Amino acid sequence: MGKMEVGRKTTGWAARDPSGLLSPYTYTLRETGPEDVHIRIICCGICHTDLHQTKNDLGMSNYPMVPGHEVVGEVVEVGSDVSKFTTGDIVGVGCLVGCCGGCSPCERDLEQYCPKKIWSYNDVYIDGQPTQGGFARATVVHQKFVVKIPEGMAVEQAAPLLCAGVTVYSPLAHFGLKRPGLRGGILGLGGVGHMGVKIAKAMGHHVTVISSSNKKKEEALKDLGADDYVIGSDQSKMNELADSMDYIIDTVPVHHTLEPYLSLLRLDGKLILMGVISNPLQFLTPMVMLGRKVITGSFIGSMKETEEMLEFCKEKGLSSIIEVVKMDYVNTAFERLEKNDVRYRFVVDVEGSKLEA
Repeated sequence: MGKMEVGRKTTGWAARDPSGLLSPYTYTLRETGPEDVHIRIICCGICHTDLHQTKNDLGMSNYPMVPGHEVVGEVVEVGSDVSKFTTGDIVGVGCLVGCCGGCSPCERDLEQYCPKKIWSYNDVYIDGQPTQGGFARATVVHQKFVVKIPEGMAVEQAAPLLCAGVTVYSPLAHFGLKRPGLRGGILGLGGVGHMGVKIAKAMGHHVTVISSSNKKKEEALKDLGADDYVIGSDQSKMNELADSMDYIIDTVPVHHTLEPYLSLLRLDGKLILMGVISNPLQFLTPMVMLGRKVITGSFIGSMKETEEMLEFCKEKGLSSIIEVVKMDYVNTAFERLEKNDVRYRFVVDVEGSKLEA
């Protein structure tokens, strides 16, 4: 693994600079190594992180950059040592494509916390070549970072689960919150938040959506099945809900105060941060101390958790609410995502799109 096969080209849509504007870009795929899986991409979800990365919001972007880390496709070739997959399998690839394999997180099958993890795009692979994401015709990925999509699950529905779905499932599983009868809050009703409502409800929880306006109230209660809906600025309703929740999943990706939400947690309640925010968040320590409350974070999920989550969603019949678009609409989709104008995840129909200029 690591050689470049001369002439094996693919086309994707890449950002060239912090404007984030995507356009056709042709590049070379690496040779399929002994443990690699060559995948023809069918579709790919659009995550808020794609927006951050293409616009260099985190100050770490490298161009040209083909984004996309909610990738579903068909296996077209496998390496000689690949045992989990065969040609024709429908598979998924999430946020990561590599790890060191020897650190403490890797030894515990928590590769998302490996200090040497390799991102699906905007990173450098072990062969020294840049990684590129799922807004492209094809990709080559080590078998460890590929998962089978359960039979019968629609590919466009599976895509958002590979990031948004496992991002919610992982902390609920890790912190012992999968048991029924709990009361939880979902702060922010976007791509991750809407899956949070669905997964938490499927686990048997009483779920309250916490939002900044009433715009999504009817959808949250009727379409997603939430039990309650509260506007964070509604002090009367927030007071009613004080000390009532076992956990809150905070998906908000912009700066916000934490005290109003900490007040909703009961003794030993957990505020689980998931939004990527570049500015420091603040809180008054008594808000945590006087209820032995926990402010913690969680980052995507492991490959094992991804497999568990996909099976859980199949068993419970869960699906994401999506809007399917072609690649020539992707720049408009990014603009709408920036304005929070999507219900609730864009998925790019890569297979059905014209990628070439």
